[in-house]
Amino acid sequence: MKRLLLKLCILLVAPLSMAVPALADTAETLSEERIKELALEAILENPEIIELAIQRLQQVQLERQQAAIAATLESRRTELERDPNAPVLGNPDGDVTLVEFFDYNCPYCKRAKPIVEALLEADPNIRVVFREWPVLSEGSVYAARAALAARQQDKYEEFHWALMAFRGRAEEASVLEIAEEVGLDIDRLQSDMQADDVDNHIRLSMQLAEGLNITGTPSFVVGNTVLPGLPTQEQLSAAVSEARALDD
Repeated sequence: MKRLLLKLCILLVAPLSMAVPALADTAETLSEERIKELALEAILENPEIIELAIQRLQQVQLERQQAAIAATLESRRTELERDPNAPVLGNPDGDVTLVEFFDYNCPYCKRAKPIVEALLEADPNIRVVFREWPVLSEGSVYAARAALAARQQDKYEEFHWALMAFRGRAEEASVLEIAEEVGLDIDRLQSDMQADDVDNHIRLSMQLAEGLNITGTPSFVVGNTVLPGLPTQEQLSAAVSEARALDD
């Protein structure tokens, strides 16, 4: 406890460079009560050091977070961009890969739909990898499983865009209704929803999202850039251009 209090005291008074050596030199002789007194005195005399300490802590956390994201991008790049169990739209041989994490019950994901479509139309050399990441509800999980199962009937893309265009909640009844509208065999779809590759895709999405510190949908990854939230087409295009420049 004594050492913990001493570290806290030093952190708080770190901006006061003259105070730190004195505390460090007397680490073994100070009592817990005296350490508390010194910390309180420093705070009362210089209240701004609390804000400085908080800012420093936030900076350290951000640096650690960014380092963890960079490590994940380096170690799991193939899984992120070249997972054979992930749907790919656009140009399968494109020179830049855009990865989208999404949920069919996310209103911002639905607002991203025309942005992604416009980007695909404007740039014929982009690969778009879809990571089904159902985090909002049980209906989201059902929709994601159904979409992944639709691959067995070669209707993933059509079904995906139909689900994204749907204005209501994605639940079992609405998902199956949309599936019928796009011409899916419902009995086969429900059977294929239980396949291992469906489980594996969602599991990997969870792992990648955690490693990349993705906490909400939609989120996009392009090259070394992670874009959380709803971007503009210009922001996505800029990220694609940056990724291309790195590869040149």
